[in-house]
This record gives sequence, structure tokens and C-alpha cells, in this order.
Amino acid sequence: MTEPGERRRRTTSTATRERGVRDARDAARHAADALSELIRHHLEGVSAVCRSEDGGWVVNVDVLEVARIPDTTSLLATYEVELNPAGDLIQYRRVARYRRGAQDQ
Repeated sequence: MTEPGERRRRTTSTATRERGVRDARDAARHAADALSELIRHHLEGVSAVCRSEDGGWVVNVDVLEVARIPDTTSLLATYEVELNPAGDLIQYRRVARYRRGAQDQ
């Protein structure tokens, strides 16, 4: 049982892990799940998914880091998450931080 305010962690079955990542949608789910276990911010969505040279995946996940009022001044960040072909987390890093209301540059 989880304590109040604590997230319940998802578990992945052995069969799913052995099968690896099937497609970009599956890679996005694996990356979002792995990142949410490591950082305690609300995930906003996935903004990019691509194959890496070794057959793994590189996924950009957008995260709400600081909620503010009005919402357009909230701070978001993009994290680059790297997965191996089996869908296991290799590494992640924050690659950008921006205000929600800011236009792309």
C-alpha cells in the first residue's frame, strides 16, 4: 500500500520485458513510466520518439516542473530519455526548460 502523496509504481511483467519495445508508441510508454519513477513531476506528454543507432529508442518527455498561476507562466522541461532495445532505461537528462506561454524559438 502506498502512503498519501506517494505514487504507485507500475510493474512490467517478465514476458513484456523479454519481448522488448515493439514500436514508437510502446517506447513512449516505457520512457514515460521509467522517468516518472525517477522524478516527482507531472508528465505532460511525449514530444518526440526516434530510433537510436543501436536499435534502442530516444524519447523526449515534457514535464511540468513548477506549476504557477496563471498557468501560462508555469515552468516546463523536456527530458531526453534513452532506452535499450528491450525498453530498459539507459539514461535521461533535462535538455530544455521553458515557460508554458513561451513560443518556440
